[in-house]
Amino acid sequence: MFRGTFTALVTPFRDSSIDVSAFEELIEAQINAGITGVVAVGTTGESPTLSGDERAQVIRLAVARANKRCLVLAGTGSNSTHHAIAETRTGEKLGVDAALLVAPYYNKPSQEGLFRHFKAIADGTSLPIMLYNIPGRCSVDILPETVERLAKECRNIVSIKEASGSVERVGELRRRLPEAFTILSGDDSLTLPFMAVGAAGVVSVASNLFPSEVCALVRTCGAGDLKAAERLHRKFLPLFKDLFIEPNPVPVKTALGWRGAMSPEVRLPLVEMSEANHLEDFESKR
Repeated sequence: MFRGTFTALVTPFRDSSIDVSAFEELIEAQINAGITGVVAVGTTGESPTLSGDERAQVIRLAVARANKRCLVLAGTGSNSTHHAIAETRTGEKLGVDAALLVAPYYNKPSQEGLFRHFKAIADGTSLPIMLYNIPGRCSVDILPETVERLAKECRNIVSIKEASGSVERVGELRRRLPEAFTILSGDDSLTLPFMAVGAAGVVSVASNLFPSEVCALVRTCGAGDLKAAERLHRKFLPLFKDLFIEPNPVPVKTALGWRGAMSPEVRLPLVEMSEANHLEDFESKR
């Protein structure tokens, strides 16, 4: 189910409100480019600063606009198990195809705590679940043995977005997990090396800007045409790096603003891109 290119959608704002038309146009551009799926209300979508009503609005808009033409995942993770269960059930009611569940942040649970957290959520929904491991943001690492245990105990936990930055980790996960359990890169700059050792695609920030090109990178790599994939990787690597010169999604929203696709507006505590970094031109690196 989770193979290919999934875009971690930004949430466009205009004058502090969700820009519905810009969001719908962004999703349409993704579908036209052949994207496998979109992720609403994730980190790139500034989910921590969305109200409950706004999260539901964004999910509802994504489901309606996609209209079964691509998969729709909702980021429903939390550092409160009770809240994550409730959010996942809300996403299910709103018609998403799957849930993306980030590791609990700030409270730093043990591996046993992580296992029980994710199992409780899986038991509370019929949705397929993609785990999201990003130790740099969460200060906790979902270890391979915990992922393996969850895969065995929870039949609807079927994938992981791996953003540890370790190629070795992907190889270890692939060794431990059944073939049907997919691993996706959580970092555009590591899509090629991750896929070379067993990942099945990417959850991408860059595809907000260049969906066709990111799809082509994943497609060529998946087809075993590593030379073509390497050419695309080298071409876009500077862009992949620049999209994280400031906290995500500030750079990608700035670039989308340069295109006229939406306002670059972000919500506090995020702020607009610094003047020094404005001198960078992502479009010229395409």
